Amino acid sequence: MSEIRFDGRAVLVTGAGRGLGAAYARAFAARGADVVVHDAGVDLDGGGGDPAVAEAVVAELGGSAVASYEDLRDEAGCRRLVAQALEAFGRLDVLVHNAGLLVFEGLEEAERSWEAVRAVSLDAPFHLTRAAWPALREQGYGRLVFTTSGRAMRLKDSVAGMSAYSAGKMGVLGLMLAVAAEGAAHGILANAISPVATTRMSTRAAKPGELDPELVVPALLYLASESCEVSGIVLRAAGGSFSTVAWQEGNEIECATAEELAERWAEIEGVVHTG
Repeated sequence: MSEIRFDGRAVLVTGAGRGLGAAYARAFAARGADVVVHDAGVDLDGGGGDPAVAEAVVAELGGSAVASYEDLRDEAGCRRLVAQALEAFGRLDVLVHNAGLLVFEGLEEAERSWEAVRAVSLDAPFHLTRAAWPALREQGYGRLVFTTSGRAMRLKDSVAGMSAYSAGKMGVLGLMLAVAAEGAAHGILANAISPVATTRMSTRAAKPGELDPELVVPALLYLASESCEVSGIVLRAAGGSFSTVAWQEGNEIECATAEELAERWAEIEGVVHTG
């Protein structure tokens, strides 16, 4: 198979100043892409803002990479970010929404960060997609990669105190599916990546090198490339291993009462086979 390249393609990566986003930006640039390196340079809790974070990656990449520091919690900032990409490169082919906030708060206090976390995890990809849509539709091509999390998709991976984060990551999964459905007629594909990597937001213990961000990069490059022909899927990437993630459908069982449903629950859930 020929090498996946992005020559002549313009790519926008949010949260690209550190961790996974920086690894994505480097990989795109190494394969010929023009890259908008976005990072507001905020602290883990969303405070502050340092433009040097994005500028450091741009300086490393050189070439035609440009930096952006827009606050994605602001709808107007999302529109300005897309406008900057179009002005810099004359087109936009790939949109990777990697930026996120992770704040641990119990349900009784979660209202303190709910708006900010949701704004970055869910509202921002919505506004960015809408802003980019006319250009993508006009050129008849686009690749959108959203970021979800196993923390939001499976109870066994869920962690207490992550209600805002999990709600945003699960919400973006629904957004991705809607975008995939609407984009099908226009050559626009949308998928989601569920990465597991050691970053400043990490909550998993890992041995040195075991969960490096670079080990996630192949999944991102594939989903963002012309070689990708799938849409509406979630691709999990962890430590160099990859798998698709989907809901499990149980068996459809006719029940007349709640008691019968309770009695036959194992069949409905799909734990046992019928017939």
